[in-house]
Amino acid sequence: MKRDTYIRLGRMVLLLAVQLLVLNHLHLFGYATPLIIGYMIICFETSVSRMSLLWWGFGIGLLYDVFSNTMGMAAASCTLLAMVKPSILKLFMPRDMVESFKPTIQNMGLTRYIWYSLSCMGLLHFTFYFLEAFSLSDLLLTIGAMIGGTVLATLISVCVEYIVRNRIEEREVGK
Repeated sequence: MKRDTYIRLGRMVLLLAVQLLVLNHLHLFGYATPLIIGYMIICFETSVSRMSLLWWGFGIGLLYDVFSNTMGMAAASCTLLAMVKPSILKLFMPRDMVESFKPTIQNMGLTRYIWYSLSCMGLLHFTFYFLEAFSLSDLLLTIGAMIGGTVLATLISVCVEYIVRNRIEEREVGK
């Protein structure tokens, strides 16, 4: 297996652990829970094949479903995000991109990265909470959960991105 695969597996385990042990117990306004598991899908570079991206998205969604008893909602949401992610990334990446573009704050700039992350997390949360509600009876609560979860997950992903990139830069400077 390649080194990238081990890094992705480690990232998936870490994100699932944080999501299941911490974030599932954090309810903004009593009902909005951020789904940070989408951060893994957001981080994939453009050189990864769409089929591989779909498998990773489905895998992390299915594992989340198994451990949180959400009956396939996360698997469907993460798979949809993995399917649409390349199109969303094309909207926000610079025009002079390289062949293997990795969406980071350093490569995209803070504003573009925030909009990219907000778009991806919005799609993930919209799909997840719409499947969870599966009706329009509590539409305002569902919309509140979507917006709250999206904003909180975007803030968390930007903070994680800053922490990860600063550690990588410190390691490169220290060499």
